[in-house]
Amino acid sequence: MGVPFEVVRAPAEMRARAEDQRRDGRRLCVVPTMGYLHDGHVSLLRTGRSMADLLIMTLFVNPTQFGPGEDLARYPRDEAGDVDKARAAGVDLVFAPDAAAMYPPGHQTSIEVRELAAPLCGRSRPGHFTGVASVVAKLFHLTQPHVAVFGQKDYQQLAVIRRMVRDLDFGIEVVGVPILREPDGLAMSSRNAYLSPDERTQATCLSRGLRAAAALHASGERAAPTLVAAARAPIDAAPLARIDYVELRDADTLAEIDAARAPAVLAMAVFLGRTRLIDNVVLG
Repeated sequence: MGVPFEVVRAPAEMRARAEDQRRDGRRLCVVPTMGYLHDGHVSLLRTGRSMADLLIMTLFVNPTQFGPGEDLARYPRDEAGDVDKARAAGVDLVFAPDAAAMYPPGHQTSIEVRELAAPLCGRSRPGHFTGVASVVAKLFHLTQPHVAVFGQKDYQQLAVIRRMVRDLDFGIEVVGVPILREPDGLAMSSRNAYLSPDERTQATCLSRGLRAAAALHASGERAAPTLVAAARAPIDAAPLARIDYVELRDADTLAEIDAARAPAVLAMAVFLGRTRLIDNVVLG
């Protein structure tokens, strides 16, 4: 028997609900989000719905993963719309706490996943993945899931969370869902809402670069400089685009590699105006 759809605010209440459901023998899945849901989020929710008896979506814009000068204040929000989308996608409980409930006065504990968090976005956004790991650990404790679902667009985030779950014996299955793209190839992202019409048009340079590199890899090319150059070319040709990084890394460890001899991830972060977009493709 299912539970009525509900939005839960208080952390203690969320944990009590989750513990009751586990006690009754139900399998729980959580999909953590920062809201402003798009079809990519909905694909995560549908995956979660297929894997559990009770589906929980968390809705929390986590302040500790934003650095000074980043877009916390202007991060897009639409809680009412998000709740409607969650209900339509089969979510049972939405956990939507406020920051004061998640980080009460005196809060001082965090989780650091050192090596995986250091390169790529970790280099550009110091402290970001400490904020991510810490809030996800807290959300896991409060929602008590058997399985958790994340998108592969945030590839490094997914790697960090998997490592944390293994290292700290959470006993949670972490599932990655492939990137969902717009018809022109742009990876779906809440931050796409920031793009001006011209920036939106040029933003396809990310996916075009990744497709070019993937085609080279499929034809037998393995050298990192050649694959990276292919991925960079459309971005370098886009006047409004500015590269943060385009790098080939080991798909498991995120270590630097000179050739894609084993499964590798070609990851990138690119600014279109003020908006920082990420994308990736796994090769091999």
